[in-house]
Amino acid sequence: MLALISGASRGIGAACALALAKEGCDIIINFKSDRTAAERTESRIGVLGRKTWLCRFDVSDPASVRAGCEKIIKDIGVPDILVNNAGVSISGLVQDMTDADWDALMGANLKGMFNLCREIVPGMVERKSGCIVNISSMWGQTGASFESVYSASKGGVDAFTKALAKELGPSGIRVNAVSPGCILTDMCAEYSEEDLDALAEQSALGRNGTPEDIANAVAFLASDKASFITGQILGVNGGMVI
Repeated sequence: MLALISGASRGIGAACALALAKEGCDIIINFKSDRTAAERTESRIGVLGRKTWLCRFDVSDPASVRAGCEKIIKDIGVPDILVNNAGVSISGLVQDMTDADWDALMGANLKGMFNLCREIVPGMVERKSGCIVNISSMWGQTGASFESVYSASKGGVDAFTKALAKELGPSGIRVNAVSPGCILTDMCAEYSEEDLDALAEQSALGRNGTPEDIANAVAFLASDKASFITGQILGVNGGMVI
């Protein structure tokens, strides 16, 4: 099995790459700029005995995605699994958000997913098999104060996931999303320890999540154990959204 994970140099993406490698997948590690971090992910997967390839492109740039995916398909093959993980977070009052903020959030979080699906799906359809897992957010389901644009981008991920599942189901392709809660990644760097503790207290389990919590859910949805699951948004948020 061959898996392509966008934004796989660190955080949730790197954890997904490792989880899928442990399940026997060879991994295409997409990254935008941090080659050193991508190489660290590659080394960790190498210890597991799986093949890896580094593929640098910006998911928000259609031409960059097209060139990267054409090379992947030509040199390696059509991925069996596509994990759309790459994304960014920008917080602020709606009146303070700029056009550049909107474009960055929509470009990485929503358009990036579309760009990759547009390039990879035809090969999956031709083969009549494949699995796509999109990384969303609980804020796409509930919305969040100071996160209006981010919430909108992730709400779009959820809607796209459901619609694409209906479109691709007849071709034997499953499409699902994992919707994380508060996960301890670089995106949380702007929060103080007190803020993180307060977020943990809002969850039923009384803790914040780890990248591995999300990766385990992705690995499940990508496996044959989830062969009758498609069009679903799986919340992995410790019970913060019930």
